[in-house]
Amino acid sequence: MVDVLKYSDVKGLDKAAIDAKIADSRKQLFDIRIQKTTSGVEKPHVIKDIKKNIAKLLTAKNQK
Repeated sequence: MVDVLKYSDVKGLDKAAIDAKIADSRKQLFDIRIQKTTSGVEKPHVIKDIKKNIAKLLTAKNQK
């Protein structure tokens, strides 16, 4: 469901694309957390993957 981003791929993006990916990832994280509380998540490791993606995106954004 969620692909783990490589930092080398993220570095090549411009700020607008990074902001869009951050917003999308945060929405996914919110949706999965809601799903976890209501019915349970089939793949709980996805939460960790999304958090790592957000961290990579924010790091690349701050370095630009």
